[in-house]
Amino acid sequence: MNKKKCETNHLNVKTALIILLIFSVGLYSGAIFFTEVDADAIKMITQTPIEKEVLYLDLPNSLTINLPAVNGNDTGVTAFLEVAVSSGSGLILVNVGNIITNYDTQASMRSAAEIASDYLNISLEEVDITYNLVADASILEGPSAGAAITIATVLALTGSDINDKVMVTGTINHDGSIGPAGRIKAKAMASKEIGAELFLVPVGEAYEYNETEFCSDYGIFKDYCQPELVPVKIEYLANIKVVEVANIGEALEYFRA
Repeated sequence: MNKKKCETNHLNVKTALIILLIFSVGLYSGAIFFTEVDADAIKMITQTPIEKEVLYLDLPNSLTINLPAVNGNDTGVTAFLEVAVSSGSGLILVNVGNIITNYDTQASMRSAAEIASDYLNISLEEVDITYNLVADASILEGPSAGAAITIATVLALTGSDINDKVMVTGTINHDGSIGPAGRIKAKAMASKEIGAELFLVPVGEAYEYNETEFCSDYGIFKDYCQPELVPVKIEYLANIKVVEVANIGEALEYFRA
């Protein structure tokens, strides 16, 4: 009986050692893998800025609009969208050469073409629209460029020039109204850095709220404190004029050169 118990103990020790060895190997491999992933992420964020002109398609009847964006470390950056209109059969062509885009970015381009068509009350059956997206980030996602893409499409379809001193952020709705966007301050700062003089934002998003604390005495309670959110104009924080716009029509008034 004692012999069997001893053999069982030896077996349990061997099993435990094997499990410990497997766990150690897995832990070491996982550490190497995630170190490599983190290195790739840092490389994506800190990559050398590209020269946008190198990636332009230089298509006839095209214009370029600056798109405010935010990179992986929540810093404002600028992407560039070239929009070209040519005779065709209603194709919507998207070139994302140096970047990976999420589905919602490409969906914004398709929606922009449809909304621009409705806004101008024209058919797109006999034209092709080409969107060439250039960015310093390897990955670009999010629908908040919808308003800018639609504005650029309207101007390209009408052969109009664009005021490159204006930038805008905001999603686009089917009726041409401009919906909310995120990280407004970072985008406003990126717009200022590239030389824009006016930054358009959705209605209600010209302010950022700073959290403060208000303290007072209540009877026997001394220095009773509670948090408060204080509105601050983003144009003060980013040093650029910020104007709220409700729809494409209002935004176009600022973008027409």
